[in-house]
Amino acid sequence: MQADTKTSRAARPRVVIIGAGFAGVWAARRLSGKPVEVTLIDRRNHHTFQPLLYQVALAALSPGDIAQPIRTMFRNQPNIDVLMDEVESIDAESHRLQMRSGATLEFDYLILATGATHSYFGHDEWAAVAPGLKTVEDALEIRRRVLLAFELAERQKLEHGSHPPLNFVIVGGGATGVELAGAIADISRVYMREEFRHIDPANAHVLVIEGSPRLLNSYPEGLSRDAERQLQERGVEVHCNSRVTDIQPGYVVVDGKRVESVVTLWAAGVQASPLGAMLGAKTDKRGAIVVDLHLNPPGMPNIFVCGDLAHVEENGRLIPGVAQPAMQMGRHAAEEILADLAGKPRTLFHYFDKGDMSTIGRHSAVANVVWPFKEHLQGFAAWLAWLVVHIYFLIGFRNRILVMLQWVWMYFGFSGGPRLITGSQKLPGWTTLTGNDAPAADPMDPTSPGVVEKHHLVR
Repeated sequence: MQADTKTSRAARPRVVIIGAGFAGVWAARRLSGKPVEVTLIDRRNHHTFQPLLYQVALAALSPGDIAQPIRTMFRNQPNIDVLMDEVESIDAESHRLQMRSGATLEFDYLILATGATHSYFGHDEWAAVAPGLKTVEDALEIRRRVLLAFELAERQKLEHGSHPPLNFVIVGGGATGVELAGAIADISRVYMREEFRHIDPANAHVLVIEGSPRLLNSYPEGLSRDAERQLQERGVEVHCNSRVTDIQPGYVVVDGKRVESVVTLWAAGVQASPLGAMLGAKTDKRGAIVVDLHLNPPGMPNIFVCGDLAHVEENGRLIPGVAQPAMQMGRHAAEEILADLAGKPRTLFHYFDKGDMSTIGRHSAVANVVWPFKEHLQGFAAWLAWLVVHIYFLIGFRNRILVMLQWVWMYFGFSGGPRLITGSQKLPGWTTLTGNDAPAADPMDPTSPGVVEKHHLVR
């Protein structure tokens, strides 16, 4: 009986899904229990709910609240294998993948959904000084830096009577930048207001630097103005039409002016994962693979590209690289494969836009609702809508309950989440202002606490 089962499975078409983000997971879900053998490959063992990563970065949630082990998600789907590995090359003609482990994997259908990473516009050296936010590791590093800045300020105030200004600079005014700015303002003004004895965390200064004329550039202009107003009510300083030309430990250069920064965060650009280049298909300037409305690169009907890795245009409009279309693309790719197996014609992908929303902080958000009704929401109403949507799409009943309870506790108890600092206690650019007590600067070490000598905010 066991041999018959193995023979039966081997005779089924093999679908390989690379990437366990939104697109990959939704594709695998649709193919579970179907007459195909699915191999889901990711270099990490967990799926991350990226829209809530910023809450891990600012200590509102723990990593386990927004991440789920991939094997746990599919443990009851016997036709889905999970492989923790990384693809090094793709041979589209022979339908083979070369894995980093040395293994070779064959496929009948391939779904590429490896997402995107940070783009520093040719300045990759900025990454060590200004981390972006795409993974749990990124979130923990941002949390370490932000919380450590307050701890170092408290220690220095106690020991020396002064400390550098707590300036937090966020490069980029899209959804990630806006959410990070609001969250830093909240933890400094609300959740940590009574936890320090020698500094006032509310004196922290948050700046958002955006190159375009307004924040949330893809949102309706009225909601952009609402977002900027809600940030300013939290003390956040917004600079639009501004360009960052250099980032160094302890400061950034904006339009030729030096702006002191104890923590700099990057939220300005993304580029597709390098897997797109391996395929040999046409890519756009972000490295995303140009595909048709079947989600296939030209001449590759058995290969589907989904999520941030796909450049898809519908009615002349580029479909955005966010969670909602990624889930729809993953499901559509699976439907195309099932249509082939059933001998049915394929259908074109159509993006069902339900709207966008971004939280500004505690009981504040903006929402461009398209479905089930058209409405622009801001403030508390938008924040409630944001809560409901994110709880609904979180994977795992346990995660939904934990996140909901944590948010209730924070809202009514004015108590922050797990503000744990792990790893190095050094902060790029931190300087002891008294001079004699400062460690000697090592210009070759970006984490050296003596690299920058002065901290003055240029406005």
